[in-house]
Amino acid sequence: MGRPLKMNAKIASYAAKQVAKGRRRFPLVTIIEPLEQCNLRCTGCGRIREYSEDMDERMSPEEVLSAADESGAPVISISGGEPLIHPQIETIVKNLIDEGYYIYLCTNGLLLEEKLNSFEPSEKLAFAVHLDGTEEVHDKFTNREGVYETAFSALKKAIDRGYRVTTNTTIFKESDPDDLHELFQRLTDAGVEGIMLAPGYNYGAVDRSAEEHFLERKESKEVFQEILAPEEVEDFPFYNTPLYLDFLRGKRELNCTAWASPTYTVQGWRKPCYVLADEHVGSVDEILEEELWEEYGVGNDRRCNSCMIHSGFDTAGTIDQLRSREGMVDLVKSAVPKKFKDILSTS
Repeated sequence: MGRPLKMNAKIASYAAKQVAKGRRRFPLVTIIEPLEQCNLRCTGCGRIREYSEDMDERMSPEEVLSAADESGAPVISISGGEPLIHPQIETIVKNLIDEGYYIYLCTNGLLLEEKLNSFEPSEKLAFAVHLDGTEEVHDKFTNREGVYETAFSALKKAIDRGYRVTTNTTIFKESDPDDLHELFQRLTDAGVEGIMLAPGYNYGAVDRSAEEHFLERKESKEVFQEILAPEEVEDFPFYNTPLYLDFLRGKRELNCTAWASPTYTVQGWRKPCYVLADEHVGSVDEILEEELWEEYGVGNDRRCNSCMIHSGFDTAGTIDQLRSREGMVDLVKSAVPKKFKDILSTS
């Protein structure tokens, strides 16, 4: 498995054009939240509180496409809220695919099985199912029994029917490394394309009663050293960049590049980033301004000091990689399945 080769080639081509134009900052992945309504109230999620007055708001397919076009990034992450609740989600996805975008539709999986017939399997569409552990752990974090079983069953059916499927896993203080390794093995055996990891982050919109679940930066590094012990995870298809995984383990530092993942919501573009919204603005260009990022990031804003979220730091390694010709070639090669790399390396 692995990212589609054409997708990595498109990202590399797009980045080469941005660098050739002399752009210091440019979107790489656009996060679009066409609604904020959700059918769960998960530990660690602040959206249903932050947008409590906007639960009935829905973006039109035209508005979604306009935001994607304004940003220009080749990859779109459709998030929320639970996107599969949106009554026009099929049209939204089709429009984006028709315009050539690669899409990750983020879902908790509860509606996935019943919605599969609404979509066509496509190289440009992947369902990103959120799973924070196996049954007991995941159901605890989602505050509802049976969520894991429903989501895991749905993702297996999606894979069997030819859909691309990835997963997202958030790590909390209570996360059990042994349970996570069991989850990763089940996902690998099921045939997921990739497993995305990130530490939970205690940002302002999260319910204060959930604060005890979040890791500080030092704690995150210690936990990820155990979770990502090489002997435990060698064969798992992690979707994060190797640089980001080293960052999580405390083996290297990365600067925040949250501007590479601008987020568009029912209120507009979140400024400055996916996590923090000191305001909502009408143009993505405001998020790319040089002066803005002198105010945010570790050491600039105390709210950023514990953040290690992938939308802010995973893109850092990719951006650095894409600034050189050799890095772009490596990115494209990274889409080649491991078994074929092994064959090529011995031939």
